[in-house]
Amino acid sequence: MFMINCQNEYYSIFIKRLRGSFIGAFSAIFRQTRGHLFSVREASGRPKKSRKGPIALYELAEELKNSIKMGTIKADAIVGPAIGGIIVAYELGRQLGLPAFFTERDETGLMCLRRGFEVKAGQKIIIAEDVVTTAKSSMESAKALEELGAEVTALVCIVDRRAKGTEQAMPFYSACRLEAATWEAENCELCKKGIPLVKPGSRKIP
Repeated sequence: MFMINCQNEYYSIFIKRLRGSFIGAFSAIFRQTRGHLFSVREASGRPKKSRKGPIALYELAEELKNSIKMGTIKADAIVGPAIGGIIVAYELGRQLGLPAFFTERDETGLMCLRRGFEVKAGQKIIIAEDVVTTAKSSMESAKALEELGAEVTALVCIVDRRAKGTEQAMPFYSACRLEAATWEAENCELCKKGIPLVKPGSRKIP
């Protein structure tokens, strides 16, 4: 049975609770205060020398670096399922010194590699996501990559909101944990309140 999560009421809570982690991490990728991406100006308008500021996803990247160094996982590239995983994959790739690219859905809704992206047989891949709830998109990406001969060695994300006790078939890393309420379709508490269902993401659902 397809598990649903009615989004309108939930997302307002979701955004508030993640303001300091999820949103903060994403915004830091683009705008690092006094960061190394650009020079800043003082109130006088005179250029001020750039300083290296906080780096988004630093702790997660360091954890991955240690796991790679210790041989717990192997990695040749980072792949992010579109759309949410794209920025995460490229930022982690930058910090780990690994190439990054993304999977996306074709016209039939199947996850695949497009736009000239390629993987080689035996290439070790880490899949990177923004949020993991059921990991379905991640596993669809893993299947697409493995059919091309690659080996998926780990799944990483910013926010882990999987149900308690959920186990992954591969090493799993996350920056933070968020409890998310999910229901069977016929028992959805938000549907009972008349709150419209919102379906984010790119997966086609009948």
